[in-house]
Formats: sequence, structure tokens, C-alpha cells
Amino acid sequence: MSTLLKVENLTKIFTAGGIFGGKLRIVAVDNVSFECKKGEILGIIGESGSGKTTTMKMILKLLKPTRGEVRFRGKDIWTIPNKTYYRHVQGIFQDPYSSINPVYRVRHLFDNIFGNLLEDVSSNERSELLAEVLEKVQLKAEEVLYKYSYELSGGQLQRILLAACLLVDPELIIADEPTSMIDASMRVTVLNVLKDLREEEGKTIIFITHDIGQAFYICDRLLVMRRGKIVEEGSAEEVVFHPQHPYTKRLIADVPKLGKKLILKR
Repeated sequence: MSTLLKVENLTKIFTAGGIFGGKLRIVAVDNVSFECKKGEILGIIGESGSGKTTTMKMILKLLKPTRGEVRFRGKDIWTIPNKTYYRHVQGIFQDPYSSINPVYRVRHLFDNIFGNLLEDVSSNERSELLAEVLEKVQLKAEEVLYKYSYELSGGQLQRILLAACLLVDPELIIADEPTSMIDASMRVTVLNVLKDLREEEGKTIIFITHDIGQAFYICDRLLVMRRGKIVEEGSAEEVVFHPQHPYTKRLIADVPKLGKKLILKR
């Protein structure tokens, strides 16, 4: 498989004023390097504060790195115009309530996508495309498009954001904790939609989570992050069944067990 995204020596340092006039320096991401191959699901796992979401924001051009670079198809992403980049790379964020403006109906989110990224799509085609992408995430257009975000559940909103991502039809999808705000009954649905996107449409996905069980279920390869660094990487089977780093072992120890057997499924 060819390399779609390459991250090299990526570092993000935040500074703030200290109590006694000095500067407080926080290294959120520390010299991180990895590659994401076309057509794979790459998992980035770690607890809160490990640097995984900050890494995602830099890949999505929402934060400028302090050092290092991100290359998409061999090009530094900061040299690619935003409109072009976001046609190929899209993100799904963990809090759907803050991602959809509560002042407008859900339809407004999709109208913005058509207006900014898909201007060539005719009015007649828009309704058909919307119905198609919403059906992929098990939603009906007539039941959600003209409602406000507060009238819908977290699971519905997260699937709406996934549908918005599918509407753009990007090559790379970066999903940051996409199941954290939805109930257990809908988590497998979202995970299976992502798996189907890879298997049926060849999409490349970076799946960010603190849940090693979900990562094992959906991912081909795993990167384990701790305190801004990658401490372990390998295939999902290698990392889960033969962990090397103590931090990875601790994450796996937190996975529910039935007797002495891990409750993990692929």
C-alpha cells in the first residue's frame, strides 16, 4: 500500500504566563512520526492528555505545529489550499453538540458543505445525495434535516456528522473518539460504518480513541501515545496480544475480562 499521509517529527508546545512572571511550557506532542497507508485504518490510542487529539488538530490544519511537518500525498499540508485539502481530508469530532450550530436546523450544516466545497452539485442532485449519505448511517432525511440539534440524540448527531463527512467523499477520514458521546447500542453501528467505508469504498481512516477494545475491533495498525510521544506501534494483534511497553500493558489490563480471557473481537 502506498503512503497517503506522513507525519515527521511533529511537535506542539503551548506556552502561557506563569504565576511569577515566567512562562509555562507544555509539550503536548513531542517529536511524533508515523505513516498512514492508503486503504488502512490506523488507530491512535491513549488516555486523555496523551496528545492524540492535538495531533489530529495539526493534521486537520486547525493548529500549526511548533516543529515538524505533515505531508499528504507527498506535499506539505500547509502549502495546499484549504478548499483543496478539505475535499480530500475530513474530521469527525467527539462532541457532536459543539460541532453543529444549535441556532440552525441540521440542513444548514449540509448547505454549508455544498456552498463551500461542492458548488458544482445541482439543486436536484443535492437532495438525492443527502438521502444517500444519511441512509448509509441509518438515518432518514425527512426525520433529521429540518430539526435542531437539541431535538436529536447524541447518536443521531454523531451519525449526522459522519454523513456530512461522507458527503464530501474524502480520501482520508480522521475520527476523534466518534463513539464517546453515544450510547452503547449505537457504538457498534458507527464502528461498522467506518469498517464498511474501508472495505467497500477503500477509504483511509485514522481512528483516535482511549478504548483499546474498539481500536482492536476496527484497526489494522495501532500507535500508542503517552505524554505526547508514541511509545509503541505495530499491528493490532501484535500490540494487543504481545504488548511491550508498560503503558500499553496497563491499557490492556483495563479491558474487561471473562475469566482470564480478554473480551475482544474483530
